[in-house]
Amino acid sequence: MRRCARAHSVLLAVRETTPLISCITNSVAAGFTADVLLASGAAPAMVDITGEAGTFAAAASGLLINLGTPQPEQRAAAREAAAAAGEAGTPWVLDPVAVGSLVHRTALARDLLSMEPVVVRGNASEIMALAGTGGGGRGPETADDVDSALGAARAMSERHGFVAAVSGPVDAIVDGQRMTRITGGSPMLTRVTGGGCALGALIAAFIAAGREQDVDARAATVACHEVYSAAAQRAAARSTGPGSFRPAFLDALYDLGAEDLEAVAVSEEQA
Repeated sequence: MRRCARAHSVLLAVRETTPLISCITNSVAAGFTADVLLASGAAPAMVDITGEAGTFAAAASGLLINLGTPQPEQRAAAREAAAAAGEAGTPWVLDPVAVGSLVHRTALARDLLSMEPVVVRGNASEIMALAGTGGGGRGPETADDVDSALGAARAMSERHGFVAAVSGPVDAIVDGQRMTRITGGSPMLTRVTGGGCALGALIAAFIAAGREQDVDARAATVACHEVYSAAAQRAAARSTGPGSFRPAFLDALYDLGAEDLEAVAVSEEQA
């Protein structure tokens, strides 16, 4: 199957199967994350309190754990949900927002690594800090480029068995010694709240839908980045700033076609 055809096929599977994605995410990005999932065809549920998070994660199609605003109960809910997802076989994505300089979320992220996330998504500084090879960025903003994080991404992927998705101007998806670069998108994604956070949730949706087509987690993660980048590129061409980009991006996700994916460049390399 051609690359663009595969990405479009998984997107269609999301639209047709409506995977239910449980999101334990930060309060700043929750609304946009839900909108991105809905626009893409998935169903969001923000279940982040103890006593419910585990039950729901076990029943959901996929799970996102995002550490953007980890209040004490949400930290407990994250552990509960990750454990339940592991037992139920629910694929889950870890987004270690701002790890490194902030002690509570850094400790939590490292604990969660032992609970077998399928994908870890973050910027270069977050990936390096999680691996213990960097001190983190400026809050959620990266202080490092994607290439500098590839060694850390590869080492953690091999050690823990997850797919590492490193976000930047050119995204890199690392699975052991294999790496895929996705070139496209728009810097405008960094000018709206929650662009990266919503991507983590959409990755979970693509993995869940991809399972219906025997598409593995790595290929589904690449497909998600292709779709996200193509939608951002199309939205940027139709907007004049962040205020118009946000709804244009949701519209692009809603009706993105196979032809839109041709604008995104994808290359395979050794990590």
